[in-house]
Amino acid sequence: MVWRSVVISQPAKLRREHFALVVEQERSARVPFEDIAVIVLNNREITLTHPVLSACAEYGIGLYATGDNHQPSGVFLPFQSHSRATRMLRLQLALDKPTGKRAWATIVQAKIDNQAFCMRTLNAGDHERLESYARRVRSGDTGNMEAQASAYYFPQMYGRSFHRSQDGWTNAALDYGYAVMRGAVARALVAHGLLPTIGLFHSSEQNAFNLADDLIEPYRPVVDLYVATNRKTDNEQELSPADKVALVGLLNVDVAMSRGVMSVLASVEQAAESLARVYDGGNETLLELPKLIGLSQHRYEM
Repeated sequence: MVWRSVVISQPAKLRREHFALVVEQERSARVPFEDIAVIVLNNREITLTHPVLSACAEYGIGLYATGDNHQPSGVFLPFQSHSRATRMLRLQLALDKPTGKRAWATIVQAKIDNQAFCMRTLNAGDHERLESYARRVRSGDTGNMEAQASAYYFPQMYGRSFHRSQDGWTNAALDYGYAVMRGAVARALVAHGLLPTIGLFHSSEQNAFNLADDLIEPYRPVVDLYVATNRKTDNEQELSPADKVALVGLLNVDVAMSRGVMSVLASVEQAAESLARVYDGGNETLLELPKLIGLSQHRYEM
C-alpha cells in the first residue's frame, strides 16, 4: 500500500539502499520505496543520488522540489510508466468536444458540492446557495457556475475582505496545499497513461499540467477546509514546518468515493483511472470523483 508522505525540512543526504530510501541526518531513517507516495524536499541543503531518482520513477513516487519561497516549484514524475501511453495519447487527442464538455461539467459539480460541504461544516454563509449553483451546471459550464460559486465561497470561508492575491498565511497555506494536490493528481494521470498537458477545459499552451488542473478541482476544498479550520493570523507571512507537514498530510484524509471511503491518494488514483475510461470510449457517468466527509486521517491496516 503506497501511503507515506516523506517531508524533509532539514539538511540531509538521500540515497538508495536496496529497496529502501535512506535519509541521512543526525538520526538516519530508512523507508521502503514501495510505501512512499510523495517526497517533498524543503531545504536548500538536501542532496540525493541518481539511484534515488531512478527509484522514484520505478516506484511511481512524486518527488517535489520547493523554491526560494518554500512553495512547491516542481515535481518529478515517472516517464511513460504506462504500457500503452501512446494509445492513451491518441485517445486524449481524439476525444470529442461534447464528451469533454460533459466531463468538465461533472467535475465542476463535484467541486461546488464539496465547497458547499465546507460552508455547511463551518456554518459559513448560505451553503444552499452553492448547492443550487451545482444543480445549475450545464455541459461545458456555459453559465460559469464555477466562477460564481468561488466568488461567493471564498469571502464566506475567509472573510469579506479576503481575496486570493493578497499576501499572508492563508494564501500561502492554500497555495502549498493546492500544489501538493496538483502533483498527486499529475502523478496518478501519468500512471494511467494520460498526458497531463492535454486538458478537458484548461488548455493553456504554457501549462504542462492542464489535465491535472482539471481533475484537481474537486480536491481543492479538502485544502480549503483544513486552512479555514486551522487558520492563523495573516500577520504571519510564512508557513511553519509543522504547517507544511500537515498540508502534505491532507493526501491521507478520508473522502467518499463510489467504491467506499478511502484516502485522498487512493481516491486520486481511482479518479484518474475513471477518466482514462472516459477517454477509452466511455462517457462522463464513468467519472469517479470525491465527496468530502471531513478531515479525518485514513487508518491503514498494517
